[in-house]
Amino acid sequence: MSNILAIVGRPNVGKSTLFNRLTESKKAIVGEISGITRDRHYGFGEWNGVSFSVIDTGGYIPDSEDGYDKAIREQVKLAIDEASVILLMVDIREGLLPLDKEIAMMLLRSGKKIIAVVNKADNFNQLIDMHEFHGLGCKELFTLSAITGSGTGELLDYVMEHFKLNDGHKKDSTIPVFSVLGRPNVGKSTFINALIRQNRNIVSDKPGTTRDSLYTRYTLFNKDFYIVDTAGLRKKTQVTENIEFFSVLRSISALEESNVCLVMVSAVEGFTAQDLNIVSLVLRNKKGLIILVNKWDLVENKDNHAIEAMVSEIESKLKPMEGIPILTISALSKQRIFKAIETALVVYANRQKKISTSVLNDKLQKDIAHYPPPSTKGKFITIKYIHQLPGIPPAFAFFCNLPQYIKDNYTRYLENRIRHHFGFEGVPLKLIFKKK
Repeated sequence: MSNILAIVGRPNVGKSTLFNRLTESKKAIVGEISGITRDRHYGFGEWNGVSFSVIDTGGYIPDSEDGYDKAIREQVKLAIDEASVILLMVDIREGLLPLDKEIAMMLLRSGKKIIAVVNKADNFNQLIDMHEFHGLGCKELFTLSAITGSGTGELLDYVMEHFKLNDGHKKDSTIPVFSVLGRPNVGKSTFINALIRQNRNIVSDKPGTTRDSLYTRYTLFNKDFYIVDTAGLRKKTQVTENIEFFSVLRSISALEESNVCLVMVSAVEGFTAQDLNIVSLVLRNKKGLIILVNKWDLVENKDNHAIEAMVSEIESKLKPMEGIPILTISALSKQRIFKAIETALVVYANRQKKISTSVLNDKLQKDIAHYPPPSTKGKFITIKYIHQLPGIPPAFAFFCNLPQYIKDNYTRYLENRIRHHFGFEGVPLKLIFKKK
């Protein structure tokens, strides 16, 4: 059995605050508004040498007919199925509510290890009120304050007794991380659900359903990587809620932690100015990049000419940026979704590609001799040799006599020749000119 800890409870009892503390992160959005967390949210923790996964769930409301609440109930049930230990969180300030008892009955029927966690116990006087929570029917009862951390050590000591030593799922930094970015409602969650063959993320026609960045590990077909679903990125003028503002921060944070970003655009709406902003954000962060044109099943003419026209239109808007893979897909019908992953793996490998100095100079010096740098103020520029610098993403140093006179158009020429000879598809390249 894996070491998986799920946090379950009604809305606004502090589940996400505890999740952030256990994972030593701020990945789950925290706010005073109930219902902020909608999807299962995974994190990684460690206590006394034991690694484990933590699942934050949305607030559980048993009888609500609201579409989101129904979806949350499904997500909570999936989390219960996956977990080896479940924390039932309640609020000591509000006391024992009928909804708490109903959730406890549901959890106890699962046959899993259930621990009642009485949150927001910030002072000694409140501890007197903890005894009423024995009415939940759980054998173990712990009081803590998720916001200050008091009591979490005792809780984790007990949880570890029910975990296998050294059998956790601590996130492996050597495994590629692919983030799916894009405007709201372009099909990011549908794409990931189709890829992993389960409803990992809530899908809705209403834009903005995904608010957190959600990590899923993919290990099918001899492949191993993390795929991240992110909240839709909007223009600043459209981010009207505090929650949406934090969602944008989560997406940007996921981008920074990623190796390759799959920017998803709508085939129906075309490549918009906001899509271009997202692409620019990825390139500024020097991440690998693929553009996925989703909802291709809704395009009337789907022949090769239509694909070429769509790719050509996007490439024209991306200029002078070049070397970015563009794929037309349909997440709904699973058309070319695995091709997208194959391409992402190629881009990941390209980010780590190293070219020897001898090979670089053998190829590029011929191109430089064919088209030398234009003279400036009567002075001729001579590039002596080229060397790839260590680190990721790829960077190349050009040693020359007058580096200050190299123009942008010649820099683009050299970059295009590097791509022509060595590929580097989907990878931003950095060219540096140094005085020899």
